[in-house]
Amino acid sequence: MLRNPLHLRLEKLASWQHLTFMASLCERMYPNYRMFCQQTAFADPAIYRRIIDLVWETLVVKDAKVNFDSQLEKLEVVIPVAEEYDLYGVYPAIDACIALGELLHACLSGDTLEHAITISETSIRTVAMLEMTQAGEEMNDEQLKVLPAIEQEWDIQWEIYRLLVACEERDLELIKGLRADLREAAVSNIGITLMP
Repeated sequence: MLRNPLHLRLEKLASWQHLTFMASLCERMYPNYRMFCQQTAFADPAIYRRIIDLVWETLVVKDAKVNFDSQLEKLEVVIPVAEEYDLYGVYPAIDACIALGELLHACLSGDTLEHAITISETSIRTVAMLEMTQAGEEMNDEQLKVLPAIEQEWDIQWEIYRLLVACEERDLELIKGLRADLREAAVSNIGITLMP
């Protein structure tokens, strides 16, 4: 699935930068999950919200203690099963959960690069799947690469990367700023907007 030079560049980042990058992408996928929960009354989207907030907290609060195993268990209970819904929104919602699961595994293992690449790919896949569904046809990487929605998703991922790579050391203001900007924008990678 769509490779990008960004994935090679991510190797240059420290683990706090990987975690911030991943949290940012999960933040952008949250509206997809919340929208699905609201449409189906499947689960309380606040569970997803709380988990991601805890990850942000560990990035800005020194010595913040979070039991990521227990957060993973909470997440596993609220992942929808595609076959149970006749609704396209279940797929972006599942992708959002996959991404958050990867982020929690990264917090647990400390092995952040691999998970950062997986979340990047998951977010792009969500966009690509929607584009192919709307077009009613399969597309190869060459066809997908030139779609405005895919280009926009890569642009945003690159923008987050560039903000992070410019930091010599953990920059709390940058992390808080990224989080605030993404929450305020409240727009997902596939253009779902959260109503307050």
